[in-house]
Amino acid sequence: MAATAQILAEIAARAGAVVMRHYQAGPLSGKDVARIKTDRSPVTDADEEAERLILEELARAFPGVPVVAEEEAAAGHVIAVAGRFFLVDPLDGTKEFLSGNGEFTVNIAEVVDGVPVAGVVFAPAQARMFCADAGGAFEGARPIQARVAAADGLIAVGSRSHADAATAEFLKTWPVKQFISAGSSLKFCLVAAGEADIYARGGRTMEWDTAAGHAVLRAAGGSVTRWDGTPLLYGKAGFENPSFVARGRV
Repeated sequence: MAATAQILAEIAARAGAVVMRHYQAGPLSGKDVARIKTDRSPVTDADEEAERLILEELARAFPGVPVVAEEEAAAGHVIAVAGRFFLVDPLDGTKEFLSGNGEFTVNIAEVVDGVPVAGVVFAPAQARMFCADAGGAFEGARPIQARVAAADGLIAVGSRSHADAATAEFLKTWPVKQFISAGSSLKFCLVAAGEADIYARGGRTMEWDTAAGHAVLRAAGGSVTRWDGTPLLYGKAGFENPSFVARGRV
């Protein structure tokens, strides 16, 4: 694992500890009652505190490199990016966090010329840390690889909280034999680890939702493209993604 991925993993671990402190206190403590942002998505104190920590740590480790982070963007602090930058989602799967199912993650990705070249997806409630860089993809210290799908069909993984009709129709064009649900960017990581074969999404997502998981799957030998097969790139105006499909090895 290269230095950048190691640093990102250490930052994600510290942010995950912040998230878990709030998670273990629980929403009934009054500390994490969700507030609704202008895009109708929820935000909690855990999102905001974890993001502050990540931004401080990235500024210390990578001075001068721009960072686009979800909660700062929601507050209107959006910067122009080009070349190299970081994308941060301090608590991906806030609905999973609030429901108590543990399927939420800390996402940090390094993007260079539109491509996610390194990233970390940390699921603190499940103690699963996925990292990626030019040297490959890892869960903890163990290398992982996406698999070639079995001849009798694909295992598809999809959103637990954001199912949509367009995705269901798109998946009908693939030989899916089983469908499993998961929250947050863990879906990319399940494909990267060979636990699923395909993850499609037609509903609205933002670049900070997907870049870290994309980096992990890319390093594991899989791919993420738009539904028309063209590359899914980052640094787009507005940082909003089109429909995409993540696949294992073919």
